Amino acid sequence: MKKPGRRNFIFKSITALGGLAATGGSIASCTTSSKKAITGKLLGPSFKAGHLLRKGISIIPTQVEETDVVIVGGGVSGLAAARWLKQNSDKEILLLELEQETGGNAAAGKNEQTSYPWGAHYLPLPNNSFTALLDFLHECKVITGYNEAKLPVYNEYYLCFDPEERLYINNYWQEGLVPRWGVPQKDQQQISRFQELMDELKDAKGSDRKYAFDIPLANSSADTQYRDLDKLTMLEWLLQHELTSEYLHWYVDYCCRDDFGSSLENTSAWAGIHYFASRKAEAANSEPHRVLTWPEGNNWLVQCLRETCADSIRTNAMVYNVTEVNGKIAVDFMDLRTQKYKRLLAEKCIMATPQFVNQRLLNNIPAISAQRKYERFNYVPWLVANITLKDVPQGKGFGLCWDNVIYGSKSLGYVYANHQQVALFPERKTITFYYPLADDKPAVARGKAYSSGYDYWQEFVLHELEKAHPTIREQVEALDTWVWGHGMICPVPGFIWGEEKNTSATPYADKLYFAHSDLSGISVFEEAFYQGISAAQHVLNITVA
Repeated sequence: MKKPGRRNFIFKSITALGGLAATGGSIASCTTSSKKAITGKLLGPSFKAGHLLRKGISIIPTQVEETDVVIVGGGVSGLAAARWLKQNSDKEILLLELEQETGGNAAAGKNEQTSYPWGAHYLPLPNNSFTALLDFLHECKVITGYNEAKLPVYNEYYLCFDPEERLYINNYWQEGLVPRWGVPQKDQQQISRFQELMDELKDAKGSDRKYAFDIPLANSSADTQYRDLDKLTMLEWLLQHELTSEYLHWYVDYCCRDDFGSSLENTSAWAGIHYFASRKAEAANSEPHRVLTWPEGNNWLVQCLRETCADSIRTNAMVYNVTEVNGKIAVDFMDLRTQKYKRLLAEKCIMATPQFVNQRLLNNIPAISAQRKYERFNYVPWLVANITLKDVPQGKGFGLCWDNVIYGSKSLGYVYANHQQVALFPERKTITFYYPLADDKPAVARGKAYSSGYDYWQEFVLHELEKAHPTIREQVEALDTWVWGHGMICPVPGFIWGEEKNTSATPYADKLYFAHSDLSGISVFEEAFYQGISAAQHVLNITVA
């Protein structure tokens, strides 16, 4: 989520310093010295529609329309599939999206000063072998061209501006996210050793000559010496290598929470290593570790995906049943604007929806219901908050960055939404706070998240931020929160290369195909994009690269 992309593993001078849609309102937040009204509301995906799906709808629509391809779901996978089919075929396509806007967890909002993300907010520079993604970025002018060495030239306005990252540790803001300030020498040595191991694994290849860790994930080596790492937790792997430093453990735990919404103790070691070892980008005008970002986060990319297929998108369309009728796929949905029930008949259908949704929508196709098991698909809830401030309180050390993280916290800190703006002194500043609810079982965490109201979450966010900014309440003017009940797929041990995931990705009867980042096992933009294009290629019976 705070990704959705991922954090880059940069060790900058390690030893240099030594040592859900709901009603909103406003409440009064109190400190010991003052009272100050903070406006805000609790937001989120369409909770009422989700309740209707869980309850079940048995209506068979009488209003029927036919098309060539139906895509269910307008997240990155669905949009990528629609774009690819539009550009590579003359098929008539209709994409159905439950929410008012497409984009999935790359949603965004806006206030008077800036746009801001409600979810995924950056894209690491893609691997140069991922040509489909490079072509898309070239199409939307994120890549402006290529140099003589055929390396991409990235638009400077979209590369994250300096300063990029800082960490609050030992009452001091240090540059970079790897703990350094006041960290003992023995811990720094373990951190350096970890870096060396990650560098080795970044270059490692299996007996099939594929990289051990790659993006898209499907391009990674099938060699068992690497895939067997999926059987361990990341914590077990660290301990096997005698990496016991609490500073290193916190940092790797932070990275697992960042990309997977999961902790060190329940993240697959293969997935945890993939975070650090899979990025191999080269660029003409950038260091490989930099990221692409926008004030509204990855919603900017979503809007680019929409451009080629906007006339084929229907929003506020709640699909409640997908079945087979006379050799065609029937997609039943309710138009939430008109409350009318409709059916689309199609030759082909792409389910660009997560498996917990497919589990409910595909009950009337017995061959699918009997074959697939969904118990291993675990989705972590997330809390995101956007806070409007008169100013971000200062502290000792390095100044405000794009990404600001608090050592020891289980939050991911906050991103400065105004960072990519050219204006130097915005009238108000907006920060986006991220917190994966990773420390309970997902169902338990989801229940707690949905049962907690705005007042609870406002206080929760302010309490977390006060760890680095004790006076932040004095600066807050508005604080809105968003709960993602099923924010990200969690790559628990055995899931990435497990049979359940593989089976769930298998097309049905050459007419029903599946595309979602949970079929990669990692919820990042690149994997969602890859899944969408792969499904689209299957629709046209094109060999997937």
